[in-house]
Amino acid sequence: MTNPHPRAPQPTDFPSHLTLTITPPTPPSTSQKSPNILLLLHGLGDTAANFTAFARALHLPETTILTLQAPQPLPFDLGGYHWGDDVTFTPAGELDMDAGFTRAVRLIVHEVIAGVLVRKCGYRWRDVLVFGLGQGGMVGLEVAAAVAAAGAAGAGSGRQGEGEGAGVVSIGAPFPLSAVKNTTTQRNRTPVLVVAGRDSVAVTDSAVRRTKDWFEFVEVHRYARRGDGMPRNRDEMLPVMQFLARRLRSWKGVPEGSVEIS
Repeated sequence: MTNPHPRAPQPTDFPSHLTLTITPPTPPSTSQKSPNILLLLHGLGDTAANFTAFARALHLPETTILTLQAPQPLPFDLGGYHWGDDVTFTPAGELDMDAGFTRAVRLIVHEVIAGVLVRKCGYRWRDVLVFGLGQGGMVGLEVAAAVAAAGAAGAGSGRQGEGEGAGVVSIGAPFPLSAVKNTTTQRNRTPVLVVAGRDSVAVTDSAVRRTKDWFEFVEVHRYARRGDGMPRNRDEMLPVMQFLARRLRSWKGVPEGSVEIS
């Protein structure tokens, strides 16, 4: 049996070296209960502060949104932050999204999810959903793969078999090629939604196949327009909101003091 009512995280719960914002549920819960955590991971060259406006615009009930900032600033006074282990460039001279994410994934899985959300606040792996844009989407997918391994080993909670996250929404990014190992593995059961433009350079047919090699449940929605990036209108946002509605839990109507049998 597990207590279905973890407490919402506070800024003081997190290590001081992390930069993040916390957006409470909308409308605010008088009981301060929030059964869901949504992690927002910004794109290459952005900041947590800029992405927090999107967190507020979502207006999600019973969901605390953590907007994390990537740990590394971009060099050459380019501004913004990146999630990569290094800064790499494409043959065309552009910044490469897929720069390897070992350090960022370790930080999110062990310090944010296991260290704070699971151990301090009482959440489970499957209470955490990740939303990432571009490079943040790649990180989110690799985090889900790492959570599966850590949860299966009982990391953070001491219970085995909790390696399924609530889900991942990746905007304009597939599972990173840099994370592919030359080993076979059982496909992750964390549901995934990939959203991209109809001519996406990153979300190609082969990249979709690679993502489906790692995740058992993968939905792909493409914009009618060209180009990746955040949804621009209701039609483009609808698949995302439908996915969130299916994956986020609700405590409405659950009596106070109830426990969940799992």
